Amino acid sequence: MAKSTAAKEDTQLQWWQLSLLGVACTIGTGYFLGTGLGIRIGGPSILIAFVLAALGTYIVFDVLAQMTAKEPEQGSFRSYAKKAFGRWAGFSSGWVYWSSELLIMGSQLTALSLFTRFWLPGLPLWLLACGYAILGLAVLFMGTKGFDRVENVLAVIKIAAIVMFLVIAVIALLGWVGGGKHSPSFPTTAKEFFPASWKGSWSSVIFAFYAFGGIEIIGLMAIRLKNPADAPKAGKMMLILLASVYIISVGLAVTLLPWSAFTGKESPFIAALKSYDLPFVPHVFNAVLIIAGFSTMVASLFAVTTMLVTLAGDGDAPKLFAIKVRKKLALPAIALTAAGMAASIVLALLIPGKIYEYVTTAAGLLLLYNWLFILITAGKLLQLTPFGQIKRYAGMVLILIGVTGTLFHGMSRPGFWISLLFIGLIGIVTLLMQWKWKKQKGGAALHRPLKKRKIVNQRT
Repeated sequence: MAKSTAAKEDTQLQWWQLSLLGVACTIGTGYFLGTGLGIRIGGPSILIAFVLAALGTYIVFDVLAQMTAKEPEQGSFRSYAKKAFGRWAGFSSGWVYWSSELLIMGSQLTALSLFTRFWLPGLPLWLLACGYAILGLAVLFMGTKGFDRVENVLAVIKIAAIVMFLVIAVIALLGWVGGGKHSPSFPTTAKEFFPASWKGSWSSVIFAFYAFGGIEIIGLMAIRLKNPADAPKAGKMMLILLASVYIISVGLAVTLLPWSAFTGKESPFIAALKSYDLPFVPHVFNAVLIIAGFSTMVASLFAVTTMLVTLAGDGDAPKLFAIKVRKKLALPAIALTAAGMAASIVLALLIPGKIYEYVTTAAGLLLLYNWLFILITAGKLLQLTPFGQIKRYAGMVLILIGVTGTLFHGMSRPGFWISLLFIGLIGIVTLLMQWKWKKQKGGAALHRPLKKRKIVNQRT
């Protein structure tokens, strides 16, 4: 009994541990590389996009944390959707999340390959992606033992990398470092701050939202809190830390380097530091970026595989994917995950110049669709105050701003159509499954034994 109790204690988390895990799962290639795409589209106005995305993210997590504190569920947002609207909602929510994580995983593979080409520019993108995919699957085969501790260490490494950039950027602004092709200058006029007009600023919002992707993983982990009521506190601390660091670091980046010098092919932070007389710093920072990106890719691998096993266990995916064979590993689920990674590598081979932009946009949109459904679910399950309802609708508006902004730029528009393709396919499968569930329910009713009728003798 004592041993089982101790084991249970090991699986429970304090609120600050959950915050640290949230940082580990959130800070990744979406921020370290995707931010460059946002700056390239919207210029320095990406800072406003980050403020809007932070507010929208907080509203989504706030209602998710309230639902978790009220009734902790293993499937988090998916279970709440099922409870609110029925089996179809849990089915579609789970598969939208699985699809978004699959695309995020492909985006991270591409980003890791781009980071590595900083050192090995001659190697093809698909070959580097293959190497990282094999390493990621190797970690997946090692199981979940020690995963939390590893992610905590990697979270510290990620924050250390950002702090390192902040310190060096401030030193460069003070003129204590030699070099620098451009004089540091923060945009002060409207033309400098909004160089791509309102369309560019609107289109950049999706990349700011994408940098906050990961809060739904906190919802999945919140059930492991020693006190589920601490979920809101854990989320607030995580989001305050992320929003502050994101906005300050991006502000320094666009001060050190003109916005037009940023591309989607390298981290904006490395681009900002490369021109200074710091020969080793960009290389150290790039190594940290690879470590950080690899950790979030592994987290996505676990998320994709775990969600597939959960769906199969609930009858919302073929039972084959719930089978655990060797060392309690769900080999069929891992095989499907590996197939998804292979598809990402093939895409990288076919369209190497645009793959990251397309996949990142589609992944961010699928994530926002899931967040939108979380807000809709909260309206059904929570007794919100009038102010709470206003916040919920404000969150929906912010998410729709992020979604519709992708239509105004040629770089993000293909990702919008890719996300709709996924939604359409999931919608068709959901309709077919509803027909199947009704048929099964009808068949079960026909085979149910008749209840004995009570015989009443009528007397005349």
